[in-house]
Amino acid sequence: MNTKLKLLTIADWDAMPYGDGNRYEIIEGELFVSCSPGLTHERVLFKLILLIGNFLETNPIGEAVANLGVILSDISGVIPDLVVFLNEQRDTIITNDRLTGSPALVIETLSPGAANIRRDRVTKLQLYSNHGVAEYWIVDPQNMTLEKYVSQGSSLVLLETLKNDATLSTTVLPGFSCKVSEIFRRIGK
Repeated sequence: MNTKLKLLTIADWDAMPYGDGNRYEIIEGELFVSCSPGLTHERVLFKLILLIGNFLETNPIGEAVANLGVILSDISGVIPDLVVFLNEQRDTIITNDRLTGSPALVIETLSPGAANIRRDRVTKLQLYSNHGVAEYWIVDPQNMTLEKYVSQGSSLVLLETLKNDATLSTTVLPGFSCKVSEIFRRIGK
């Protein structure tokens, strides 16, 4: 007997419950459900929003948006913690109230739990590689590190793992830089 699982689509994603405290994502047709993030996760995300948001206020080359639905294909819709899309992408990436294409930069903050960590480090890394994301950051509050993956050919590859007072910069946002320690300042462990 041959049993095939039905791949979920964006139409299925649109039918998922909203406001129940869970985050629903469909990656290559498979449903991933996670609970809402904890306080440490949100504190780190808030710091990133401030750092990148302040940069973009004075250097209006793009926009940073948190927790927005991003449709990458008919069978992949995710809700990254933070995305940056550039002004030159605006006309092609925005459809109605969502992004329908690859942002220039995607940032995920790890939440505790093996399934959450595997999803961000393996499943989403592969997804973002397959869909041409230029840069992907994985922020790890537990270890106070930031892994920076950059597009090389058709893959995202680990360029560096930053910690403490190492300086974070990106070619996606020319002129942006901060100390990694700023991201983790006063997050409470």
